[in-house]
Amino acid sequence: MTGYGRGEAHWHGFKFTVELNSVNRKQSEISVDIQRDLIELEPRIRDEINTSVSRGRLHVVVAFHRQAANGASNVRLNESLARTYLNMIRKLKKDLKLSGEVSVETLLRFPGVLQTQEPEIDPEAVWPHLEKALSEALKKLIAMREKEGKFLRRELVKRLKLIESRIGAIEGMRSQIVDRYRSQLHQRIQSAGIELRLEDERLLKEVALFADRCDITEEITRLQSHLKQVHEQLTLREPVGRTLDFLAQEMNREINTIGAKANHAEVSQHVVQMKAELEKIREQIQNIE
Repeated sequence: MTGYGRGEAHWHGFKFTVELNSVNRKQSEISVDIQRDLIELEPRIRDEINTSVSRGRLHVVVAFHRQAANGASNVRLNESLARTYLNMIRKLKKDLKLSGEVSVETLLRFPGVLQTQEPEIDPEAVWPHLEKALSEALKKLIAMREKEGKFLRRELVKRLKLIESRIGAIEGMRSQIVDRYRSQLHQRIQSAGIELRLEDERLLKEVALFADRCDITEEITRLQSHLKQVHEQLTLREPVGRTLDFLAQEMNREINTIGAKANHAEVSQHVVQMKAELEKIREQIQNIE
């Protein structure tokens, strides 16, 4: 599921910022962008996220900087290095008989002349404050994902009801399937010039065998049970994505069996429609936590 969260914390003149960005993915994948000073905290960050997020590709950006006090800056001029550069340039001008002066702007562009003094910090001392920023970011991320989850739930319930209506239609046709087969079989026998009454034992036995082969009562019962479980899972406030994925696979198995056993054109049409709705459900399930 998609989402974004940002949190920040302050400590001893430092400002810590944590940004979380998640996109849809069936499994869990976490990438952490963190400065070298705090790299040893990466496992703790992953553990903290894994307690709240179990699915999706999640990108974490951790940043910190010293907040300037009274206009002070942590940028320093390396005057000695600047003089060295200047002397080298003057010597080069003299040796090559070049003209022109070296400006301050030119000297400042040379590597190391302007130096940023990165603050040294203790990761252990930082962690409680970084954890605070991470918790705030996670809270906002989860709130956004929950909002998306409510929309997905409404969408899934709508499609589940469409499948349930198709099952109801198929249930109403079960007796017609056997009656239709009996009538067609009798017509084929008559067309072949064979005298055979509807009460003939051989005909009744063949119809009974067909009725047994095409009986879809168990498949419908299991399919209805799976649908009920899906509805129940959608009411839980916990990760259910993998459970729903499994139930969708089982539903697909039962629908396929119904289509294969029924051997009926109208039933096949309902099966095609159920499979279409189920495929849309399976696509959405991949986005659920």
